[in-house]
Amino acid sequence: MAKENYNVIGVMSGTSLDGIDLAHIIFSRLENRWHYQIEETKAVPYTEDWVFRLKKAVDFSPEELEKLNTDYTLLLGNVISDFIAANQLENLDGVCSHGHTILHQPQNGFTLQIGNLPEIAKLTNQKVICDFRVQDVEYGGQGAPLVPIGDRFLFPEYDFCLNLGGFSNISFKQDDKRIAFDISPVNTVLNFYADLLGYEYDDKGTIARSGTISELLLQELNNIDFYAQAYPKSLGYEFVKTIILPMMERHNISIEDKLRTFTEHIAIQTLLAVPKKTGRLLVTGGGAYNEFLLERMAFHLPEMKFEVPDDKTVQYKEALIFALLGVLKLQNEVNVLASVTGAKHDHSSGKIFLP
Repeated sequence: MAKENYNVIGVMSGTSLDGIDLAHIIFSRLENRWHYQIEETKAVPYTEDWVFRLKKAVDFSPEELEKLNTDYTLLLGNVISDFIAANQLENLDGVCSHGHTILHQPQNGFTLQIGNLPEIAKLTNQKVICDFRVQDVEYGGQGAPLVPIGDRFLFPEYDFCLNLGGFSNISFKQDDKRIAFDISPVNTVLNFYADLLGYEYDDKGTIARSGTISELLLQELNNIDFYAQAYPKSLGYEFVKTIILPMMERHNISIEDKLRTFTEHIAIQTLLAVPKKTGRLLVTGGGAYNEFLLERMAFHLPEMKFEVPDDKTVQYKEALIFALLGVLKLQNEVNVLASVTGAKHDHSSGKIFLP
């Protein structure tokens, strides 16, 4: 008989490179509905050296990637162990870890998340459930987005669930199926330009607010082929590095204007992504704190009700949902939806490592 209660840790590192998110989660299943309680949490920022290595890794040789994977697994193991010790966590059912995406090329049958080596179980002395994307790509899917299964089980009262992280992704129910896809880059681009001005990020979108839209750049961005593609579809940092940034750098405008223009681009692509323009829309991820971005989205979707939940859910939603993916894997239940990724069939993805 399947367990009804789980005591787990969810671990997530996103493409925005702001650090490693850890969340201690208690799950319970009552009358076939999952409930959760987010307990202790921590966001561990990367050192400058790690940010540099993770940014450059897209160009690494196979040997360099292997070394990076080993080093990152050690880092992740130590971070998780410190979190367990600091909060005196006991009797855990597992640690559910996403790792960090370095390469994402589903069109070539390939995706790489580092930090998912078997050694992580020994480093943490815990059962570890991880590496959730690879199997889906092997089944012909995009390997992303994986969050929608959590949207279906944990947030069914919303018409749309929008996450604004390194990239934005959306999920919703359509014809009794869960549909989801990546929309556009968000913090991967906004943080890049904020960094050029000496800031980690554009706090509340203040810098973007001060800029002026370049209509020419905006039109070029909106005409990128990816946006016209049918879902399922997903994005990786390669898209930002090879398409978005070179396009933006061809325009001799101020950084403020680039931030303003790209913020408008995100808002417009969000408008185009939702099949109906009314309802309740849940907003999570770091971009939920970008007040100017949310204003521009509300301008384009005036009849949509944008709802930002409590801080823990905003900041740790992905860690929460990867914790749920791990729990579903432990129960050998479906945790990846073919309607979302385009895989051959629904499946239970991930690897389980024992200490």
